[in-house]
Amino acid sequence: MKNPFTFNLWEFHYLNTMYFRLRLIVLLLGIFITGVSGQETIKETLETLNKNSIPYISVEELAKIDEPVLLDTRSKEEFRVSRLKNAIWVGYEDFKAGRVSRKIKDKKKELIVYCSVGVRSEVIGDTLKVLGYENVRNLYGGIFEWKNKELPVYDRKGMQTEKVHAFDEYWGKLLKKGEKVYPD
Repeated sequence: MKNPFTFNLWEFHYLNTMYFRLRLIVLLLGIFITGVSGQETIKETLETLNKNSIPYISVEELAKIDEPVLLDTRSKEEFRVSRLKNAIWVGYEDFKAGRVSRKIKDKKKELIVYCSVGVRSEVIGDTLKVLGYENVRNLYGGIFEWKNKELPVYDRKGMQTEKVHAFDEYWGKLLKKGEKVYPD
């Protein structure tokens, strides 16, 4: 008899995809129902939308770490505009467990996940925990807070840039420094 908690790769991918879609629907409903449009700060946004399942790391703490393993959970379009130095793109809607496990074999290594403000990265952090990664932290305020503290971001050529993909005007209001880039 098959163990009900054992999944083949296809089943895991299917469940993983359904989990992300469900979290995205819940996130959008949360924005609509709770009126997150009234949230004016990153702190208020995270208190409303996150469940604090992944411990946070502050921008100041991260800035002191030499060569952290950074996982960017934003869209490929956002990642192309700018990223934290040496970040590895893992995506959100198109996150693939195999992409991470091929690049990061040590499940005890500290991983820092980030997105624009820290909501999508919490979801990916939860998934990484399920995959057996033991030391996952979520960057509090994401790349927006990083840039708001006037820390450097880099373009696809590895050059410092002031540009940050602001996702849309709603989320972009949380980015106070740098040059906001919006999708076409």
